[in-house]
Amino acid sequence: MEKSEEEKIVIVGGGICGLATALALHRKGLESIVLEKSEKLRATGACIIVQPNGWRALHQLGIASKLRQTALPIQSGHYITVKDGKHTDLPVGNGGECRCLRRSDLMKTLAEELPPNTVRLGCKVVSIKVDANTSAYSILHLHDGTMLMPRVIIGCDGVNSVVASIVGLNSSRHFSTCAIRGVTHYQTLHPFGTAFYLFDKDGVRLGLLPINHNDVYWFLTRKLTSTDLMVSKDQRLIKESTVEAIKGFPNHITEMINNSDVDSLHLTDQMRYRAPWDLLRTKFCKGSVTLAGDALHAMAPFLAQGGSASLEDAVVLARCLSQNMGIALDPTGMKAARAALDQYAKERKMRVFWLSLETFVVGTMHDSSALLVRGLCIITQIILFRDKIANTRYDCGRL
Repeated sequence: MEKSEEEKIVIVGGGICGLATALALHRKGLESIVLEKSEKLRATGACIIVQPNGWRALHQLGIASKLRQTALPIQSGHYITVKDGKHTDLPVGNGGECRCLRRSDLMKTLAEELPPNTVRLGCKVVSIKVDANTSAYSILHLHDGTMLMPRVIIGCDGVNSVVASIVGLNSSRHFSTCAIRGVTHYQTLHPFGTAFYLFDKDGVRLGLLPINHNDVYWFLTRKLTSTDLMVSKDQRLIKESTVEAIKGFPNHITEMINNSDVDSLHLTDQMRYRAPWDLLRTKFCKGSVTLAGDALHAMAPFLAQGGSASLEDAVVLARCLSQNMGIALDPTGMKAARAALDQYAKERKMRVFWLSLETFVVGTMHDSSALLVRGLCIITQIILFRDKIANTRYDCGRL
């Protein structure tokens, strides 16, 4: 038997962006519920690199100080070509704060700050009915027959977003590059200090960042192979394929992979992204439905900006909703909600477009061996260099 419930704001997806959006709304005095289809909150992937713009958003959410206690600041960067051993300094955070957080630490901190019963686990959205031309509420149908009629629906349901198709965004695409991620624990202090290292050999890149004095997060990117889908399902095979990919790398790097925590290993066989031109031509909302995080601007991890951009989304969206939800002569709140979402889309469109464009350029350079394509990408990247600096200096503003 169906039952109906009215809610002001419903967030679909209980990942980092969904929890951050709920917390931002809570800080502004706006109630929301988060629908997560899994039976428990899951942190896919071991860690997340938070750049200076992400830390500004965390500060607005009121949890930056707590999270700083869990991770070291990354203070320098080094690019090393394995064949000749050449070292080049890499800028890290452009002078701002950069740290590598465990995803589980970030999600736990976000969840602990939310009011009880904000997150509803095991809630799968079956369908969404949207009337973009009237003041009628949108309707969410859940798998158990429940109908929710919220003023606002926010899709934070990741790269394979159900809500994105409602808004009108095309499906995400993928590069022909795969990524492997893991964590290695050292019984004594690890040898990397507070530095980020990136090793490069024959199209295989391995980067590593300290989490704390004993734990190191590492990632590897290489060309996608026909066996990666099978390998991705077995963490021991993931470790074996990683060791095979780094033949010829320094011994201490091979040891780091061999000693990695098997349970932390994750292979992404399709590094998905949202085409920048789709973001430019598509409105970010339909009626009272909008998107945030990977559901809106899925980015392959080449810039390490996906997580920080999602935190920005949360702050900006909550601010826009709080500024508009009190509009007078609007008993249903629908006009106010749509005005808020229009404002959010206007603020975020060019920001996420430029991030997505630069990700696309860098990803295409990784993907393509064609000289013409690579040449065009290099030229584009030079043009975008100033914006790359602006990426980390971007300030989402006060909540």
